[in-house]
Amino acid sequence: MNATEIESRLRAALNPTRIEVEDDSHLHAGHAGAREGGHFTVRITSPRFTALTRVARHRLVYDALGPLAPQRVHALAIVARAPDESTDEV
Repeated sequence: MNATEIESRLRAALNPTRIEVEDDSHLHAGHAGAREGGHFTVRITSPRFTALTRVARHRLVYDALGPLAPQRVHALAIVARAPDESTDEV
């Protein structure tokens, strides 16, 4: 799974108003888990996240990626916000 495929699946499932997917795999070269799949950061804003907990938002992201995610993604950092939330990183 690559950043383009991740973005495509998230767009189709969550209709985001903002999305950014970064492939961080190059930062983990030599790491034992790097052979198991890629490392990615997802920043996504979607109305689907309104009134959901962080865990529920992350579940929606993983559900959108489908069954291939555990096989082809070793690490996924997720910043998921509703449209009315601040975009400042913490």
